[in-house]
Amino acid sequence: MANFPTVESTRPIRLTELTECGGCAAKLGADALGEVLAGLGVIEGVASPEGLIAGLEPPDDAAVHLVAPDLAVIGTVDFFPPIVDDPRTYGEIAAANALSDVFAMGGRVLFALSVAAMPEDLPRDAFRAILDGAASVVREAGGILAGGHTIRDPEPKYGLAVVGVAHPDRLLRKGGARPGDVLVLTKALGTGLLVSGRRQGRTSDADLAAAVDSMRRLNRDASEALTQAGVAAATDVTGFGLLGHGLEMAHAAGVRFAFEAADLPAMAGALDLARAGVETGGAGHNRRFVAPALTVRDDVPEALVVLAHDPQTSGGLLAAVAPTEVAQLEAGLDARGVSHWRVGRVETSPDGAGSVALV
Repeated sequence: MANFPTVESTRPIRLTELTECGGCAAKLGADALGEVLAGLGVIEGVASPEGLIAGLEPPDDAAVHLVAPDLAVIGTVDFFPPIVDDPRTYGEIAAANALSDVFAMGGRVLFALSVAAMPEDLPRDAFRAILDGAASVVREAGGILAGGHTIRDPEPKYGLAVVGVAHPDRLLRKGGARPGDVLVLTKALGTGLLVSGRRQGRTSDADLAAAVDSMRRLNRDASEALTQAGVAAATDVTGFGLLGHGLEMAHAAGVRFAFEAADLPAMAGALDLARAGVETGGAGHNRRFVAPALTVRDDVPEALVVLAHDPQTSGGLLAAVAPTEVAQLEAGLDARGVSHWRVGRVETSPDGAGSVALV
C-alpha cells in the first residue's frame, strides 16, 4: 500500500461532518449509470473474451471469469464516503459492503485491496482504525487484506477491490427468476432512512446501533444457504434499494417482481422516519430509475413506498426461490442464524420486459 501523509491529532474526529452523504446513498443513480454504461461491454465485430461468464453485458453484481472447468474467479470493487463517525466502524461497514458482491455471486473471498481517498490532515490513528476495521472483516470473511492504493481527497472515501472464487455451476446470478418463485430477503430495510435521520438528530442511539450491527454483518452465511439449497437467482440489496435491485433481477429474467408491501421488514425506527418525511437524496435517484416500470397498489402506505426505495448500505440478499426449494432454504438460513422474510413472488410479465410492483 502506498505511503500516505497524515498528521497526529488529539481532536475527536467526526467522519460524517466531512461529507454531504455517506454509504451506498452516495452511488450514482441507476438511471444515469445505465446511460453511461450502455454498450460499454460490447465492441462491434469483437467477440467477448473467452471465459467471461459475467461482465457488463448483461450487468451483474461482479465480473466472473472461468479459469478451469470447475473454477471461476470473481472480481468486484466498492467504496463510499463515511456513513458513521467512528473510523473503525466505517472500515468494517465499507468492507462488509464490498465483500457482499462476492457473496451475491455465490463465491468465497480470497483477498481484498484497499481503495482509500483521505484528507491530508486526517489523524493517523483514524486512518489506521479504518484499515484495522476493514482488515478484521476481511479475515472474518475468510480472506486477507493484501494491499491497496491511496490518494488525497478532502472528502474521505474507503472501500475494497475484492477477488473471490466459485464453482461455475453454483453461481448466483441476477437473471434466472421464474414465474411462481418466492422472493426471499435476508436483512431488514431502512439503513438510508436511519442514517439520514441521524444527521437530522431524529434517529435514536439504539436504532442506529441496530442498523450498524446489520451493516457490519456479512452475507456469507446467507450465500452459502442459497447455493446449498440450489438457488440460482439472487442479488444484494444496496444503493438502488429493494425496488431498484429487484427491477434489475426482473429485467434480466423478463418477469414481474410483485413485492408484498405489508411483508417488507423494516429496521426499528425506519418507518417512523419515513412518516416524518425523512428521505435520502439517493432515494430520489431510485424513484426516477424505477418509476417507468413500477406499479403501486392504491392502498399501500406511502411510508412503505419510501422504505422500498430506500438506499441500503451492506443490505441483505434478495433471492428468487423455486417453491420446491423454499423449505430447504429457510431451514438452512435458520441453521446459520440468518434472518429472512418472504417478501413477494415472481409473476409473468405481460410484455416480457422486467417490472416491479408493490401490492
